[in-house]
Amino acid sequence: MAGSDSSNRMTAKDKYPMLTSFLEGWSIFKQNLLGKIGLVLLIIFALMAVCSYIPPWINPMYNPMTGVDPEITSCTPPSLRHWLGTDFMGRDILSQLLAGARIAFMVGISAAVMSILLGVSIGMTAGYMGRFVDTLLMRLADMIMVMPTLLVVLLLSAVFGQLSIWTIVLIIALFRWPGVSRIIRGQTLSLKQRPFIEAAKVAGASHFRIIFVHIMPNVLPLAFLFMTFRVTSAIITEAALAFLGFGDPGTVSWGMMLQWVWKTGHMFQAPYWLLPPGICISLITLSFYMLGRAMDEVLDPRLRKEDQTD
Repeated sequence: MAGSDSSNRMTAKDKYPMLTSFLEGWSIFKQNLLGKIGLVLLIIFALMAVCSYIPPWINPMYNPMTGVDPEITSCTPPSLRHWLGTDFMGRDILSQLLAGARIAFMVGISAAVMSILLGVSIGMTAGYMGRFVDTLLMRLADMIMVMPTLLVVLLLSAVFGQLSIWTIVLIIALFRWPGVSRIIRGQTLSLKQRPFIEAAKVAGASHFRIIFVHIMPNVLPLAFLFMTFRVTSAIITEAALAFLGFGDPGTVSWGMMLQWVWKTGHMFQAPYWLLPPGICISLITLSFYMLGRAMDEVLDPRLRKEDQTD
């Protein structure tokens, strides 16, 4: 009976390898303090993003962009009516902060996903297709990598005027894939020498099938790790652009809130307006960094051995 039970367990493990791998990774992740703190912070910000839809339904004056308290015409400190106070137009700061969380998630995750998809596709193609394609794609990656993203976006904004939030997301993604592609290329060069790739070639599998069916599942965990760091980069870039006045004027982001504080001269007179968006930018980037560090430990057994040795 014991042998039969053991055989059944092994069969289940072999039948669902991805689920087994996920459960093993989750058990390691739960032991990482940084990962748990980062996950809790992300859940808080996700709840803020979801709650950003509630204030305008309660009262139109809590709309983060167009809502104005008819009894207030200037910047006021926190009160029972406005928990974080109001800005220079009488708009509710808490509503703006919640809307900023939604924009931060949208910009960070969208730009990160696009840059990772582009970087993974180019990296796998460069590593698998041979020296000519490899050289061509990596030289392209080198040229884009040395370009300062913020400066390029500023120049585009100066030429074409205010950029929409989705245009900013697209530009950030286009300038953030080279680093990922180089790492994925190295992994692909190693993987294509493995016996299972040779077996797929002998079986008549096409290049497309080998790349996206046999190689991609082995590089996706590493790509996900890099995505957590790309999210922080995208959020900071968007906040910097908004603060400098090149953000989307039709959206309320944390960077736009900081720009309004600075532009209206309330930088030191209204800390209740200045500190919340600055703290949120710092905490959300820190949470993704913590999550990335924890994922690094899950994916790299050598780090776990070092921690156990220490």
